[in-house]
Amino acid sequence: MGATGQVPRTAAQRRVLIASVLGSGVVFLDGTVVNVALPAIRAALHGDLADQQWVVEAYLLTLSSLLLIGGSLGDLRGRRRAMAEGVAGFGVCSVACAFAPTTQFLIGARALQGVFGALLVPCSLALITDNFPDDRQRGAAIGTWTAYTGVATVIGPLGGGWLIQAASWRWIFAINVVPVLVTLWMLPRIPESRREPGRIDLLGGALAGLGLAGPVFALIDEPGRGWTSPLILAPLLIGLALLATLIRHERRTKQPMLPLELFAKRNFWVGNLTTFSLYGGLNIATFFLVLYLQQVGGYSPFHAGLALLPVTLVMFTLSRRFGLLAATVGPRLLMGFGPIVAGAGLLLERRIGADTPYLGTVLPGLLVFALGLSMTIAPLTATVLGAVGRQHAGVASAVNNAVSRVGGLISIAALGAVVASAFQSRLVAQTRGLPSSTRAAIQTARSHPLVTSDAYAPARYRADLHRALVHASVGAFGVGMEIAAVLAVAGGLVSLIGIERTRTASETAAPGTDPQPA
Repeated sequence: MGATGQVPRTAAQRRVLIASVLGSGVVFLDGTVVNVALPAIRAALHGDLADQQWVVEAYLLTLSSLLLIGGSLGDLRGRRRAMAEGVAGFGVCSVACAFAPTTQFLIGARALQGVFGALLVPCSLALITDNFPDDRQRGAAIGTWTAYTGVATVIGPLGGGWLIQAASWRWIFAINVVPVLVTLWMLPRIPESRREPGRIDLLGGALAGLGLAGPVFALIDEPGRGWTSPLILAPLLIGLALLATLIRHERRTKQPMLPLELFAKRNFWVGNLTTFSLYGGLNIATFFLVLYLQQVGGYSPFHAGLALLPVTLVMFTLSRRFGLLAATVGPRLLMGFGPIVAGAGLLLERRIGADTPYLGTVLPGLLVFALGLSMTIAPLTATVLGAVGRQHAGVASAVNNAVSRVGGLISIAALGAVVASAFQSRLVAQTRGLPSSTRAAIQTARSHPLVTSDAYAPARYRADLHRALVHASVGAFGVGMEIAAVLAVAGGLVSLIGIERTRTASETAAPGTDPQPA
């Protein structure tokens, strides 16, 4: 502490930090813990890859499109009060997810979870901004917050995998009640922020949600219908038109949810562009890697979650240190080279086959990937909000959170289509020599990418079909990792070129937003 010149925290500040970590941590945990449960959910509720995507995407869709509204509600109603409402609603929706009788019900409950998460997350960071006035102290607090919420993000698959094997996938949602109740108990013990006058841009929120929903629906359903289908083209074009209308509306309304003037700040828009690209790659990696390890690699849910534990340990150890380093040397190099290192780690995962040793193949890439994330997260967090005044902390926090979620939302939807296409083309090439009696089995297999079960094939051809399924799955997974790596590296190049050097440590240590994926 003393070596860094950090100001000691008061008891009130510690309570703020703990409540913020617990409250926002449960949102981040639910963004990743569900990945390890997708095969179990598919089996229990009889879904396919599109259903698996929607369980993730419904949550990201409402979370990303309403984060800006959530930030505004916190500014207007008081951040502590708004956070309490978000935490309580999130807990109720978690219970609904736990008792979901069908895939459609689960998807709807996940969408509502995202609504309350959008209220909760920006308020948690804004409370840190309100209660840590010293710049270096605030930078260290955000580094600590980043490390612990990073743990929630990555340890989720581990705990979730254990719960799935020990009990049921439903417990990954029911367990949320514990941190929700602890957070609700702590919130009345921290100070409320001053309320800002204004109104809520409900039209902007509606345009954002519906505008994002159209392209996401088109990307997820395209593999089964094709781009020429009216059911794909119509939502795609309508969604894009609504997003264009959103930009026009935000320029004209007196109190927009998305103040476009913030993007006049160079470090703000460059930082958000880096966030979009980096977390697009990150979400692809976490979604498809955990899915692939179980459905192709034969990992149990627990071992699939355990595979990601080194990422947690590295981020927990290094994130705060890189946050303090950025306050001294500036964020540009860390924000530039960190995503490039992360991208190199994802490229190493390209070597994963259907039966490869964890220590020699999966682990090295994860360690490099975790190092890159640790270098990037805290500096990126601090830079984005440091580019604007403290009076815009709530909305700037919400903007960066929304950008990170939209990056994940679009990337998973788009990569689902790419991976499905790559899988299908490879499967067709591998099964050309099989007799017509296997045609129905092959058609069934084509609709289930990254699933190598051959139980639906005639017994004498199951071995041939299984080999074809494995070959197609490995190739499709490799394509996904390559694209994820390209996105991460692109985010680093954007920062190296675009981030302006700041003059003082206090400027670089300004508070930031949460760049974690949900």
